[in-house]
Amino acid sequence: MMRQTLRLGGSAQETNSLFGPLEGLIGTWVGAKGWNLIAVPNQKGGFRLLVAPYIETLIITPLSTPTPNRGTSIIQEVPTLMYSLTINDLNDGSLLHAENGTWLLLPDCPSEFTIARQASVPHGDSVLALGSSYVTEGPPNIGAISTLPITGGGAPLGYTDPYLVPLPAGFNKVNPNATLLDDIKDQKIIKTTTLSVSTANQGGISNIPFITKNANTTLFEATFWIETVQNPATGQTFQQLQYSQNTIIEFIPQFQDPSKLIEWPHVNINTLVKK
Repeated sequence: MMRQTLRLGGSAQETNSLFGPLEGLIGTWVGAKGWNLIAVPNQKGGFRLLVAPYIETLIITPLSTPTPNRGTSIIQEVPTLMYSLTINDLNDGSLLHAENGTWLLLPDCPSEFTIARQASVPHGDSVLALGSSYVTEGPPNIGAISTLPITGGGAPLGYTDPYLVPLPAGFNKVNPNATLLDDIKDQKIIKTTTLSVSTANQGGISNIPFITKNANTTLFEATFWIETVQNPATGQTFQQLQYSQNTIIEFIPQFQDPSKLIEWPHVNINTLVKK
């Protein structure tokens, strides 16, 4: 006879308190300040750079009890958040991206990584990224990133010009994180929880064969900033979520070493507010 294990749920307050630094993610978030930047192969052996503003709805809900991982000597109880998101082009409303997955808090973890994000996307990619978190007073520390492809040197003159042409909307195509900073430059942020994960941290990516052959996805990393924003006039606060995530896609042989492929950063950023 199979032995059953009963998993009891608690109150909403007790459930939320299980999640530590992930607790602030719970809720429904909407943001219309998103930007998608991706290079894709064209039919002539080169690339096209696609840049689009977007609106996003992100829904994150908690499981009422931790998920048990049964080991040889202990049971790891993993607090679990389920999420789903949709991203639509801000100009024409077309669907740009859909995704579902989980955020996990990792107690009794045999490594330095204490949080994880699992994601599944309809392109045929599954992602496991691990990382850590910290809480600070004041605004987030958002560093610069670069979207320029890693060509290995020897690229023809003007090869990266599509990245350098400014957009009328002011989006920084080379360093999208500058756009995130511009979104909060006039705000009073009194507290920030930072969540950073990467597939390089004992995680990984699985792709369907078509993706592997044509535009292989090799690395994913993301940083989320959960921000408490205060209105200086009233003292009231609201919750804001910013993120910057980068997916490395490989296609087109490098110019100096054709045995290697050019690495193309696919970057997404957004600023969302909890409803």
